[in-house]
Amino acid sequence: MPGRTADAHDGDPNPKPAHAPTTSTPSVSLLPPQPAPSALQSHVLFWDRDADNIITPTDVYTGFRSLGFSVPFSLGSLLIPLFFSYPTRLAHSWIPDPLFRIHISSIHKAKHGSDTGIYDNDGRFRPLLFEELFAKFDGSGVGGLSYEELGMLLAKDRCAADPAGWSFAFMEWSTTWLLLQKEGRVWKEDLRQCYDGSLFWRIREERAGPKGWTQGYGWKDFFKGLGYGGTWKEWKVGKGDR
Repeated sequence: MPGRTADAHDGDPNPKPAHAPTTSTPSVSLLPPQPAPSALQSHVLFWDRDADNIITPTDVYTGFRSLGFSVPFSLGSLLIPLFFSYPTRLAHSWIPDPLFRIHISSIHKAKHGSDTGIYDNDGRFRPLLFEELFAKFDGSGVGGLSYEELGMLLAKDRCAADPAGWSFAFMEWSTTWLLLQKEGRVWKEDLRQCYDGSLFWRIREERAGPKGWTQGYGWKDFFKGLGYGGTWKEWKVGKGDR
C-alpha cells in the first residue's frame, strides 16, 4: 500500500519476535532461563562422561578409575547404578531401566536415609548443617575429621530400621576417607569440594600433573597407622600445622 512502512517480517513466512538489544543487554535469548544444577547434581556430573545427563555403569567404572581407585574397587562401585538407577528412573517411568542408567535430573530421588542432611530433599547444599558437622565432631578443632570422628558421625546419623541407609552411609564415608584423608583426617575444604563435585575435577587434574594426587589412604598409610599403635590411629596434627 502506498505510504505503508515495511514491517521487519515482510517476506518472511515464519516471522519471529524482534530483538531489542541495548548497551547493557547486547543480545536477548528467546529461551527460558535454565535452572542452575543443584549441589547434588554437580556432585555427580564428573561421572557424566558424554554430558548427556545420564550416568551409565561404564561411566561409573571409568570415573572411579580416573580418580585413582583400583580395578577391584571400581568394579565394586557398580553397586551404585544397581541400587540408585531405579529411584532416579521413577521421575520418567515406573519401568526399571534394564541398562541401570542414573538420571542426573532426578538424582535427588536417590537420596537415602541415615545421612547428614547436608543435601536437602531437592539436592541443595545446606551450609549451616555443614558447619554444624565440624562444630560437633571436629573435637581437636584443627579443621578436619579423623576416622574415629567419622565413625561417631555415622553413629549419630543412624536412623531406626534403616539398614540400607546405614550401609550406604558407611560406604560413602569410607570411600571419602580412602580418597581424601591427609595426615589422618578428612579436611573441611576438601569435603566441601566433594559436596559440590569440584573436588573430582581437581583430583583428575592433579593426577595428570607431575606430583599426582598426594592424598588418600592406601597400603602405605595402613602400615604407617600400625606404627602409631593401630590401623586407624589418627596422626597428631596441631591447630597451627595446616
